Amino acid sequence: MSATASPVANSSGSVTNQAIQVLQGPYITNTYGSGIQCQGPTRNFTPYVTGSASASKPYEPYFNDPVYDISDLNEDGLIDNPGDILFHKKTRTGQKDNYSLGVGFSMTWSTPIDKKLQDQCKEAAAASIDLLQQTAANKRLDFEIARLKNCGSLMKEGIMFHPKSPYYKICADVVVMNVNQIKDHRHTIPSVSVPPEESELQDSSDAAPNDVRLQTVPYSPSP
Repeated sequence: MSATASPVANSSGSVTNQAIQVLQGPYITNTYGSGIQCQGPTRNFTPYVTGSASASKPYEPYFNDPVYDISDLNEDGLIDNPGDILFHKKTRTGQKDNYSLGVGFSMTWSTPIDKKLQDQCKEAAAASIDLLQQTAANKRLDFEIARLKNCGSLMKEGIMFHPKSPYYKICADVVVMNVNQIKDHRHTIPSVSVPPEESELQDSSDAAPNDVRLQTVPYSPSP
């Protein structure tokens, strides 16, 4: 006859609080200059992953439960061998590892109520962009005309960048046409000695101006 007395009381508990918070920020604002600002719809997409794990260390699935000798062979009401252990039996502890995993997402879509104001703001933004583009085109035209005028004036005066200069391309596409201006220049006239016979003929020609013949030579400017 044997009896086992091994009272066991286990108590465990755990509390896990999990919360998903969605923060709605302000609308996305686009600024186009001149005080024009437009706010468009905003979509917030927030994925989340949550998880938890709990475990006990060291992990013991079983424990040895002692079985005591409570035999009373002489039937005197007293245990013959108090405290003696006959054997040990394996008892499950019930210990478990707990895991949890949560996956999901939260999404909000915020849209302005007054669509008319949105359309007017978009029209004002488009007009402002057109104005900026036209202003940039006018500035570009002014620059090109000033470059053409200055390069043409310098080329008329014979002033230009050297072909190997990094600034030669500034006036490379400028062409000067129909130039009727002759540059200042000088000619050297050589002196000629007159023989005595021709000198007498010239003296006689002074007396008879009607016999004098003048020879004209076409003028051709030298470069």
